[in-house]
Amino acid sequence: MRHSITDRSQVDTGDLGRREGQRNLSEEGRRQATALGASFKELTIPVGEVLSSPVFRALDTAQLAFGEANVKAVPELTADDYEHDQARLAANVAWVSRRLGVPSKGGKVDVLVGHIYPLGMILGRSVSQSEFPEGGFAVFAPSSGSPNFLGFVTPAELLSASHAQ
Repeated sequence: MRHSITDRSQVDTGDLGRREGQRNLSEEGRRQATALGASFKELTIPVGEVLSSPVFRALDTAQLAFGEANVKAVPELTADDYEHDQARLAANVAWVSRRLGVPSKGGKVDVLVGHIYPLGMILGRSVSQSEFPEGGFAVFAPSSGSPNFLGFVTPAELLSASHAQ
């Protein structure tokens, strides 16, 4: 999952420890994250592990959608503009790619909340804002320990499938 709608008037400074130095969720983004989580419940999508980037816009999205107690922040999902070491960024992307190939437990859906650019690195191509908008989902199925990309689900598509709008 990509983080929900952000306040584009805010500028990222690359400082993970300071909310005021990051582009945060807008009020619309906060409502969107809550509605997306409600859609999962209404559609009875069983949620397993929820992992999030430690960047506040992703962490807030995960917590609003799936509950604060259910979310674990992991450094491997950090946005590229917060990871200045290219070797570490490549290691993070490799970790996420491997993680996407791991089957969920108990028939549940694991959710990883992150950012657009690292997904493009995993897919090996540029990913546009229109195909993977804020609040969107990239759906993967595990396949012999590697991820099998199935496609994108936009927030509008998920919300229209439920009544959580």
